[in-house]
Amino acid sequence: MDIGTKIKRLRLRNGLTLEELANRTELTKGFLSQLERDKTTTSVQTLLDILEVLGTTPVAFFDASIDEKKVVFKEEDCFVLENDDYNITWLVSNAQKNMMEPILLELSPHKKSNIVLPFEGEAFGFVIEGKVSLHYNEKEFSLCKNNSFYVTGTSEHYLFNKTNKLTKIIWISTPPIF
Repeated sequence: MDIGTKIKRLRLRNGLTLEELANRTELTKGFLSQLERDKTTTSVQTLLDILEVLGTTPVAFFDASIDEKKVVFKEEDCFVLENDDYNITWLVSNAQKNMMEPILLELSPHKKSNIVLPFEGEAFGFVIEGKVSLHYNEKEFSLCKNNSFYVTGTSEHYLFNKTNKLTKIIWISTPPIF
């Protein structure tokens, strides 16, 4: 395992320069530079101090699956829930572990989605096919292909397909709610 490479990646992800990391850890810039280039080793306690400043834990740091996090999802990776009113396809497997949850909602003619109760978060939708009504904050908004919506979770909301054709919407919520 390239400890130095992982430390550098975390430092950059946190937007820190070597000097800033050195100041926060009370280590020298030269030592950290050598550590990031795997030219030196460090004590366990020093590594724990560095990881704390970088906002991670030893378990997360040494978890190989973090570096191998799935990036591309294919049709066979997706989970589909089907019923007479709508189909929901989770576009990212294990979305509950992520900060947002993208789904494809296929809303049957004259049917509505589940009512989303108030939650602490936000939702975004993009109509890729058909027409739909967004019911939000006791108001109704009409959307058609290539229209989008963005709402906070402070009010319950749902979608209703008033047409005779299937409507398809990409719906993204943060945090995951479906």
